[in-house]
Amino acid sequence: MIRRTLGLVAYEPTWRAMQAFTRGRDAQTGDQVWLVEHPSVFTLGLAGRREHVIAPGAIPVVATDRGGQVTYHGPGQAVAYLMLDLRRRGLGVKELVRRIEQAAIGLLAGYGIEGERRAGMPGVYVNGAKIAAIGLRIARGCSYPGIAVNAHVDLEPFGRIDPCGYPGLASTRLADFGVRDSMDAVQQKLSDRLEECLTPT
Repeated sequence: MIRRTLGLVAYEPTWRAMQAFTRGRDAQTGDQVWLVEHPSVFTLGLAGRREHVIAPGAIPVVATDRGGQVTYHGPGQAVAYLMLDLRRRGLGVKELVRRIEQAAIGLLAGYGIEGERRAGMPGVYVNGAKIAAIGLRIARGCSYPGIAVNAHVDLEPFGRIDPCGYPGLASTRLADFGVRDSMDAVQQKLSDRLEECLTPT
């Protein structure tokens, strides 16, 4: 995968750029992963209901074309957007989600943190609290966006929503377990794990 580290970028133009990339790609287009952070924003998936956005305050709410419900993005969160040709990689959606989760579990394990899956609730959890969220859109056999891992993000905004549509779902972050790596270090380690887990066997 081609890695692009974009830094702190606004959510909506980045999402539009992913749409344009996916529309314009063909069978020869290489897969890419974009490593980003976003200014504070709530994003609402296609299945999302506005009642799950309880008290957004001044944080904007953007309705998107990904699957899933509502989540929060903000500085200190490692986001990896995955633009993959699933047919070329021989992956179905369920297997893609499983491998993305495995990459996040591997990232956590490298810090001595035990991550786990929860049945019917995509993402990765530590002691029942969500630390990584996954949201995907599949168009013409290709995927975007990807995964967001809480590194040292402010968790307060998660209390303004029902994360992923689950009232009272707790959130956690790497910093809560003593991780002090820079955002760039976390993103590069996440990208390494994703590449390992998504490489065709």
